[in-house]
Amino acid sequence: MDIELFWFHGCPNHEAAEVLLREVLGTHHLDVPITRIAVEDEATGNEMCFPGSPTIRIDGRDVEPGWEPCEDCTPRCRLYMTSVGLRGLPEREWIEQAIDALQPS
Repeated sequence: MDIELFWFHGCPNHEAAEVLLREVLGTHHLDVPITRIAVEDEATGNEMCFPGSPTIRIDGRDVEPGWEPCEDCTPRCRLYMTSVGLRGLPEREWIEQAIDALQPS
């Protein structure tokens, strides 16, 4: 399992995203490294198809259900439309579903 956390230094939510991700991994009894990828400029953002910070990808797939690649990939904060409105973190359930989808039945 390949887990990536894309972020940039101006984001106030990337550390909380990593804590959330580690909690979910712990709940699933997974000791998987998290690759942190700093996206500090537009060129890197475009190369990584960066929708904003924090972005979590598991095996190359964004954890947000239905996410579509962005056209504007400049470093910025990402907002997620969650069940309780706009938030700076993805829903825990999305991360769990992304992990569960890769687990053998």
